[in-house]
Amino acid sequence: MSHLAGKHIVLGLSGGIAAFKSAEICRALVKAGATVQVVMTEAAEHFMTAVTMQALSGRPVYTSQWDVREPNNMAHINLSREADAILVAPASADFMAKLLHGRADELLSLMCLARPIDKVPLIVAPAMNREMWANPATRRNVAQLQADGIHVLEVGQGDQACGEIGDGRMLEAEEILEDLEAFFTPKALAGQAVLVTAGPTYEAIDPVRGITTLSSGQMGFAIARAARMAGAEVTLVAGPVSLSTPRGVRRVDVRSARDMLQAVEQHAGAAQIFIATAAVADWRPATSAAHKIKKDGSGQMPALGFVENPDILATVARSARALSGELFCVGFAAESHDLLAHATAKRERKGVPLLVGNIGPSTFGRDDNALLLVDALGAHELPRASKQVLANQLIHDIARRLGAAKA
Repeated sequence: MSHLAGKHIVLGLSGGIAAFKSAEICRALVKAGATVQVVMTEAAEHFMTAVTMQALSGRPVYTSQWDVREPNNMAHINLSREADAILVAPASADFMAKLLHGRADELLSLMCLARPIDKVPLIVAPAMNREMWANPATRRNVAQLQADGIHVLEVGQGDQACGEIGDGRMLEAEEILEDLEAFFTPKALAGQAVLVTAGPTYEAIDPVRGITTLSSGQMGFAIARAARMAGAEVTLVAGPVSLSTPRGVRRVDVRSARDMLQAVEQHAGAAQIFIATAAVADWRPATSAAHKIKKDGSGQMPALGFVENPDILATVARSARALSGELFCVGFAAESHDLLAHATAKRERKGVPLLVGNIGPSTFGRDDNALLLVDALGAHELPRASKQVLANQLIHDIARRLGAAKA
């Protein structure tokens, strides 16, 4: 379940062409289980209708401080007291300047000023022309808003409605939703550096053929996302997959098992947690042909010699930092049968405190999974759920283990 479920979000719209994205933000928040109360400035109504936002939120939209629906005529008080957070998206340059100076000449800015700052966080998603974003006045305003405890999201880069290209675009709806969910996620791994491997490796036979596994990388990417949500600095070493990088995660792309080992060894020294999710090919051709191997009409495949790939998890688990307890190692086992027996044996063989097992054929390429967590005391199952839900549960379990170890 999303950390946005059950939250009440006041979604404020100031004037700007990016207001069209606010409709998708509203829809996504509702889909995530949040309730949404939309408040619009007069300028915002030139770009988006209140009817649209009411249809998407399922609640009447407020546009005026003098709304007669409020018996006490104090919409700025009533709406802000009900909120778990106020999100202003888009936040124009003018609106951010208002916030900086405490101006309150319409309902949205008045509500932001009147909110209990220790209970109702204010999050703004800037949206403006690139020159406006780069202007020294805007830069000063952003810095002061952040110093005042207001959470200013990043801006996007690219084509702008004015025809120019640069920084200042409002983030896309899914990016804002990701940042908002991260905001509400307990920071169980704050201050920790997490290294995750994900996806398959590819071992070349010749320039057009190779050996790989069926891993999609979804589980590893979900774990990287969950760790970042939990406050960790995350480095993701990814085999050849076509997945988008989770927000806030540093990604290192690799191809072969030896490439992955090199990248892992490069980054493991700075990590406190290593999660080896990747389904690494156990074998590779002893030699890779420089040119495509052609059929010769014999009906026989040319003889290929194979050598064993390096064991990335075992290599890291035997490192001095892992043996001393400075690096907590988590392994994964993708099996086809007898999961408990194989996962238990692999945990002991690799020498890791936690081994996560799953049945590969029932999860590769799917959005859901079921996990078996095996440690020195036994095993317990995480029942089938979406990979993101399981990733969140696994990260919570790892944080609990680390907390218990420090106690």
